[in-house]
Amino acid sequence: MSLTLYAAPMSSATPVLCALIELDVPHDTVMLDLAAGDQKRPEYLALNPNGVVPTLVVDGTPLFEAIAIMQWLGDRYGVDRGLWPAADSPDRLTALSWTTWVYVTYGGALQRLNSAQSDRVDPSLHHAPLAKHTLGELDAMLARLDTRLSDRPYLLGEHYSLADLIVACVVAYSTYCGVSIDAHPQVQAWLQRFYARDAYRKAWS
Repeated sequence: MSLTLYAAPMSSATPVLCALIELDVPHDTVMLDLAAGDQKRPEYLALNPNGVVPTLVVDGTPLFEAIAIMQWLGDRYGVDRGLWPAADSPDRLTALSWTTWVYVTYGGALQRLNSAQSDRVDPSLHHAPLAKHTLGELDAMLARLDTRLSDRPYLLGEHYSLADLIVACVVAYSTYCGVSIDAHPQVQAWLQRFYARDAYRKAWS
């Protein structure tokens, strides 16, 4: 099977690269220069009409959206490698729930936070009350994640999986956006275990 990842340094494609490294899946990587507008060129838009990274081309067919790519990688490669639960396992439902939650629910709130306060957003769009409210929402979500991790080292139990990688990547990014994890000791310890993995260090290097 031929896999080509279109990515950019320190972007939303980095978790996908991390997953490919963790799974030890052979692939080619094409790095785009976002500042130069590579992602808006016609040849790339033919693969991903949204004009963003990541895109994974699988035997000539493009797959976009990071969460879709990583869940597909789990299905295709992760089960055999013990890093993703089998389709008929109850843990598969748990893995799909938490990984979709972090991109849709948690990630949606994080987008609102960035719109309300990020220095990468037009200051005329900033809204301090919304930022404060959204930080409270995110903290409550982290509390639920902390509870999940209170009696197990990883999301699915005793062993690390792609579910941890996917959720940890988004939570780690959120800390750079001003979200505090200080009140959530289980999340802190879990993130440290994630940061210690070779795949994380290689992907972010």
